[in-house]
Amino acid sequence: MSGSRIELAFGDQAPQGRILLLGAGREVDLSPFDPAQTQIVQGFFPDVRALEARGFRVVTEAEGEFAEAVVFIPRARALARARIADAAARLPAGAPLWIDGQKTDGIDSVLREIRSLVPVDEVHSRAHGKIFRLTQPEAQWWPEDWHARETVAAPGMITVPGVFSADAPDPASAALAAHLPEKLPTRIVDLGAGWGWLSAQILTHPGVEVLHLVEADAAALACAQRNVTDPRARFHWADALHFSLPEPVNAVIMNPPFHDGRAADPALGVGFIQAAARLLTGAGRLWMVANRHLPYETALRASFADVSELGGDNRFKILTATGAGRGTDQARGRRR
Repeated sequence: MSGSRIELAFGDQAPQGRILLLGAGREVDLSPFDPAQTQIVQGFFPDVRALEARGFRVVTEAEGEFAEAVVFIPRARALARARIADAAARLPAGAPLWIDGQKTDGIDSVLREIRSLVPVDEVHSRAHGKIFRLTQPEAQWWPEDWHARETVAAPGMITVPGVFSADAPDPASAALAAHLPEKLPTRIVDLGAGWGWLSAQILTHPGVEVLHLVEADAAALACAQRNVTDPRARFHWADALHFSLPEPVNAVIMNPPFHDGRAADPALGVGFIQAAARLLTGAGRLWMVANRHLPYETALRASFADVSELGGDNRFKILTATGAGRGTDQARGRRR
């Protein structure tokens, strides 16, 4: 990746010793780093698989001590601080700690905050962001409360910094839960289950025999495993767009994401709809919630024979569909 901020920071000189890349995604320039000496911390399943395919070792939590570290900050400030604190705690005095991020993710305010706590050695700007370096002091310089702390987001349910809707149940999920029928099918997938709130509501309905929670964010899934202790729950760390089961299920219930970072990307929701259709029996049913302005009905009719709106308000719409594999596109293909 010519012209990256990593290139500005490291040039052609490879780091010496073990290096920690905390939060690196598949888009990061990894050219200066030796896979044999590099540990990447990443919990988003599609990024993990892409990074592993490039020969790097990827873990969901840092392990051991390092000679140097690079932290890639996310938009969530609490998670950014937690990553910086975790990296700094694993470095000896005198080791370099680099912090990289986009302006839209708050790198400028992070830089100001770090400068109020410790000297900053270098700052480089490129591609609408910054990367800067500090040299690890002898004493701890970061506030203790920067380390990740759990939040009680609902009665008996916890979250951690950076997971979606970390402070409380998402209103869209609450709207979807309110429109589910009293009795539900036996075999269900919660596609994009997050930290488990919607799954917990599903399991209160009669009829459910097994519920598969599918989530790409390892931190969110770990929360779900603590929040949903019902023995009917099965947990899957996986990319929802490509998830499969040995046998089809008779219901999918989902609140699909529609953002990739800050940018709205309805294609994500379309991918979830197509994945749901592949998971369902022909008689199975999908229940989903979407923001009112998103045109998912076209994608639903391409994959399902029967599509309808159950309700909603000016923010959300609750949609249901059945007849997977018999949508308008498939029907046209059979008539040709």
